[in-house]
Amino acid sequence: MSTGQARCDPATTGSRQAEHRAHADYTGGVYGSMLAASVVVGAGAVESFPRLRLVLLLLCTGLAFWLGHVHAQLFGARMAQRSLDRKAVLEVCQDEWPIVKAAVPPAAAVAVSPLLGLELQGALWLALSVAVAGQVGWSAAAARSAGASWRLVTVTASVNLLLGLLIIVLKIFLTH
Repeated sequence: MSTGQARCDPATTGSRQAEHRAHADYTGGVYGSMLAASVVVGAGAVESFPRLRLVLLLLCTGLAFWLGHVHAQLFGARMAQRSLDRKAVLEVCQDEWPIVKAAVPPAAAVAVSPLLGLELQGALWLALSVAVAGQVGWSAAAARSAGASWRLVTVTASVNLLLGLLIIVLKIFLTH
């Protein structure tokens, strides 16, 4: 079978699309969680601010980066491979949406922190912990979805935990 025929094979195309979708979902989730953790660290390095501002900052940053990724996918790699149509745009928007989804749990942690009796610094630590947990969870889910062994799942989760701890060390360094 020639390369041109392989590209037209619906089974191959569907398989490639499913593989891309799974990769994009988890990549976006891991990336979005790291982004949220970084936003929390940056916000924590600034003087006091209202919690609502941090909730909005987390969600708006997730949306802005989502739009940036959608734009890059549509006008970067996608244009070289196929023409843009409504289906392609919606597919890319959906594939990159986990970047925004990953910002929601840390934002929710900040929003509920007063109910837990947390001061602003406690809210920041809670949001940061939730973001790092999300990062580890997304990476472990990606590995399992790809059929990785439990050993490899543990390795990828550990690497992402170390990356999260690096972000936490930055927070400690920047705020003390």
